Amino acid sequence: MSALRHSRDWRWRVLPIIGLSIAGWIIVYVFFILAHAAPDIANAWPRTDFSKRNIELSEVQSGGPPKDGIPSIDKPVLTVQAEADTWLDPREPVIAVTIKGQVRAYPLQILLWHEIVNDEIAGFPISATYCPLCDTAVVFDRQVNDKVLEFGVSGKLRNSDMVMYDRQTES
Repeated sequence: MSALRHSRDWRWRVLPIIGLSIAGWIIVYVFFILAHAAPDIANAWPRTDFSKRNIELSEVQSGGPPKDGIPSIDKPVLTVQAEADTWLDPREPVIAVTIKGQVRAYPLQILLWHEIVNDEIAGFPISATYCPLCDTAVVFDRQVNDKVLEFGVSGKLRNSDMVMYDRQTES
């Protein structure tokens, strides 16, 4: 009976140590995030003209990974539907894009890891994007004037939304 009481006493003595350890890790994590937040985004992106914006730069914070730390898919490998049916559940969400009768489906299970696909459909350059933090998919035209831009993940967030950038101008 005394051994049982002793082991119970031992467990109760360990709980505060575990609690303090957890609190310590939380404090270390918070300081890590604060230390890695970009206080001056203009210094981090010197080629970008920040005079043309409609948000406060203080709203943009580090999301953790560095620029292109989440790699975009720049040369997508396409497959036919019959092959995709072997690994893609019929109810699985995709970003579906149709341009001039050509159809593409970008599975979210892949975009969870890449967030951006730079592609071309029927001669039109597009970027299919997905932000898993806000569960939003948007498709963009990559052509601006006569230039075709390529987009990447900046590693920054605004209101938990992915901030992408174009690799040519870093805007």
